[in-house]
This record gives sequence, structure tokens and C-alpha cells, in this order.
Amino acid sequence: MSPTHRRPIVAIATAPGRGGIGVVRVSGPHLGPFIYALLGRVLEPRQATYCRFPDAVGEAIDQGIALYFVAPASYTGEDVLEFQGHGGPAVLQQLLNRCLAVGAAFNISIASPGEFTLRAFLNDKIDLAQAEAIADLIDASSEAAARAAAVSMTGLFSRRINTLSAAIVQLRMLVEATLDFPEEEIEFLEKYQAHTRLAALQNVLTDILLATRQGVVLREGLHVVLAGEPNVGKSSLLNALSGQELAIVTDIAGTTRDKVSQVISLEGVPITITDTAGLRDTHDTIEALGIERTWGAIEHADVILHLSATDTNHSTLDSQIQLHRSIKSIVLRVCNKIDLSTDSTLDASDTLFISAKTGQGLDILRAKLLELAGWNPGQESPWLARQRHVDALLAAQSHLAQASAFALQKDLVLDLFAEELRLAHNQLGLITGQMTPDDLLGEIFSRFCIGK
Repeated sequence: MSPTHRRPIVAIATAPGRGGIGVVRVSGPHLGPFIYALLGRVLEPRQATYCRFPDAVGEAIDQGIALYFVAPASYTGEDVLEFQGHGGPAVLQQLLNRCLAVGAAFNISIASPGEFTLRAFLNDKIDLAQAEAIADLIDASSEAAARAAAVSMTGLFSRRINTLSAAIVQLRMLVEATLDFPEEEIEFLEKYQAHTRLAALQNVLTDILLATRQGVVLREGLHVVLAGEPNVGKSSLLNALSGQELAIVTDIAGTTRDKVSQVISLEGVPITITDTAGLRDTHDTIEALGIERTWGAIEHADVILHLSATDTNHSTLDSQIQLHRSIKSIVLRVCNKIDLSTDSTLDASDTLFISAKTGQGLDILRAKLLELAGWNPGQESPWLARQRHVDALLAAQSHLAQASAFALQKDLVLDLFAEELRLAHNQLGLITGQMTPDDLLGEIFSRFCIGK
């Protein structure tokens, strides 16, 4: 642990705002003297102590429960002190200020975002995948995502990675040992069943990769933008998909002036639906600003639902939307208001026909969104995952494939075979943090809330 992470830290650990209970947390080495200086008493480890939280002149800031956990039996692996009092912002701030005032003699400072969890990682209480799962559990937007994050937090994903890593290391050890005896190189593949072992490793990695990709979908979902001319039913579709009256719906063109977003859950997959201002030429300054924001939303969308009504077509806006969309985004044409159509032969291979008013076609639209998200029913991931996990697994898969290619060569070069195994093992280490550079740690933990 770096010197910076040896200093004691303190933070309010509960969310901003009023609440029944508020928590102030302290972590650092040898907190006993600080506790005595603050409370004027000794706390028994791992026992809830009801007491006053005094200010500088001995008056009570609050009263509640004090908990003291002695290293290494704590969340961070250091001594940890928690004050659980009333959740008023002013009270918690007073208690935090008092901790900092008394803690000045002990070099206590305010914790950075995610620093408590970072210390848990640095002290080997959790690995990096588990640390990310803690943040994902806090941020989970659906019940399925919360369940999967909780599973990741227990270490199931990490154990699968570690088991695969150990098997790769074992095969690599056999290779390295054979390198000392060049005359045995030719017999290596048969002697240690290298082909069979390597194929088994590739199959295990493929299974993990499939589940991990589903875990990414469950975590990140899709950002869907509703775009089109005024009065084609964008706001009605948002309301229909969300099941709430979120957007104002009228027959007056240009009612929607700004973006309205809502996260919905389809099979546990979070889908962010954004309603936008209708796209048209206008001299209305406020409406023009809304349209400008619409183009901004289109540029950052994963999927653009280009809506039209049955009496309009998509051609006038198609080129503009294609121009503004990002490389990753997909444009899906949707024809709304089919309940008003007298044409019973509506059909187009590249268009979905729906009625936001009656609900007709919405199930097909929902299924299409899940398909675009990459969701495979019946193959749900048991853990939540991130794109960086998928990237590392793909890289490891590539190295194992290269090792397999070397093994098939007539003149087997064992050192190249071993090197590909080493590189595959290193990629897996990026997932759990065994091979993680400091800049990646900074990026991951900076996204945590303060106090966690």
C-alpha cells in the first residue's frame, strides 16, 4: 500500500439528504488513540456501543451507536470506526468536522471517492471484480441487475476466472519444465495431452465469455432515442413503454421542447428511453434549442427509433439522422398510429408497425430492442460484468488460439507456445486485479461514491 493509502480517512457514508440513520466512517491503522481522543473512552471491538458524540466542549452533537472493527477483521482490512446516528445533513456534517478536528493530530483527511473500497482491494479483502460489483450493486437499475451484482460481489465470477488461470498456469509449468530438456519437446504434446488440455481451456473460456457478455448487457443495457417529426407519437410511445404519463401528449405540434428520459426494464435489461423534440425547421427560439438537443441525443444513442405516422414517410429525415448518428448506433424505422390507418396491407421489411395508443406491435418492438441489446433468453449471466472484462477475455481467447496454432505446426516451438499461455494468463489477471496498472485502478475507483 502506498504511503498515501496509509493515512487515516473519514467520510459520511450515507447518501446526501435527510434520513432516519446517517453513518460517518473512519478507516486507518491503529485508531484506538483517535477514538479515545474523540469520545474519551475505549470501545470494545465488534460490539455496538450506545454513546454520545461530543463536540469540542463536551456537548452532544448527536447520540447513537459506535462500532469499532480491529484490523484485519473489517471491510477495509484496517481499523474501522463507524458512527451510526441520525441522518440529518447538518448533524452529520458537524460530526464529520469534529472527526477532522480531533483527527488533525492523527493525520486524518477526507476520503476520496471509492477510497474505502480501494483499501479493501489493496489489503486483499476483495479483488477488483468484486470491488466493481459493489459499485454495480449500488447503481443497479433493475432487480435482475442487483441480483447479478450481488452474485459477483460474493466472488463467483472471480473464482471462475481464477480456476481458469490456475489451469493455464499448470499447463504453462509443464511447458517450461520441458524447455529444459530439448530432446523431449517433440514428445511434449502427447506426453502431457497438451491438445486436449488446451481445447478444454478454450471451451471453459468460451463459456465464461458468453456469460460475461450477457452480464455486460444486464449492466449497461441500451440507450434508445425516439426521433422524428412533430406529432408522430414519440411522447405517446415513451409513456406506453414506461407505463407512466411522463411526457405531455397533445395534438399541438412542438409540444415537447426538451429531452425526457426514463429507464425501463425488459427481462431485467435496463433500457433508457429518451423522448426528444420533433425535428423540423422552426423560427421558435426555444423549440430550436430543443431540436439542437435532439441532434445531440441522436449522436450518443445506441439505438435510434425513427418514428413516423402512417400518413408520413421517413425519407425526409433519413439522411440527416444517418449523418448525426454515431458509428455504433442503429437506426430502426417505426411506423406509429396504425390504429388510424385504413390500409390493411401495411408491410415493410425494414419497418416496425405499432400503435402507441392501443399497444399493437409493442411486444414486437420490445423483443427487437432486447435483440439489439444482445440479450439471449435462457442464457442469462449469473454475474454482472463490464466491457473491460469482455475485452480481457477476448484477448485471452486470442492468445489461446495462437497457442493452439503453434501446437499444430510441424516444428513445435515450445517457447512460443509457453509465451502465448503467459499472455493469456496476464489478460485474465487484468479482470481480478492481479495485473492491473495504477491508472486503471484510478479510473475504476473514481466512479464510486464518497464514503464507499
